[in-house]
Amino acid sequence: MSQTASAFNRTAAIITISDRGAKGEREDRSGQVLLERLLKEGYQVTHRVVIPDEVDAISAELIRCATEKAVALVVTTGGTGVTARDVTPEATLAVVERTVPGMAEAMRAASLLKTPHAMISRAVVGIRGSTLIVNLPGSPKGALENLEVILPALPHALNKIQGDPSECASVG
Repeated sequence: MSQTASAFNRTAAIITISDRGAKGEREDRSGQVLLERLLKEGYQVTHRVVIPDEVDAISAELIRCATEKAVALVVTTGGTGVTARDVTPEATLAVVERTVPGMAEAMRAASLLKTPHAMISRAVVGIRGSTLIVNLPGSPKGALENLEVILPALPHALNKIQGDPSECASVG
């Protein structure tokens, strides 16, 4: 018998990556809008943290969320651009076992309809164990807009990552 969507883990963690935020010099507005949206969508946000733009700190937190906290979904916000301090994609790629390029491409494509700056996003999406890790932009507006793009696909993706053996039926 196939497991239902409700049988799967719907926990989430939000990692805000910001040097100024980690020092308490900036309010975590991106993390807050993501928290509100994920809760509205039915996810249980069990962990939320603000850390500096440091590859080792980001990688360690991603591993902690996937392994120790065993959340289904980790969303990061910040550090996906092209400045020297934007290292979230590198930290993510260092810990994921497989990438999910279609999700990152979909976010960039949708964002490109709103701003030409979307083409400089280096955000990645990947899987570590049974956890999906999604990089989102650092601005509250950009983070929420990008999350909205992938929300419809998240339940199916999470079910499959967590071992749902059922056939993939076409949508529509």
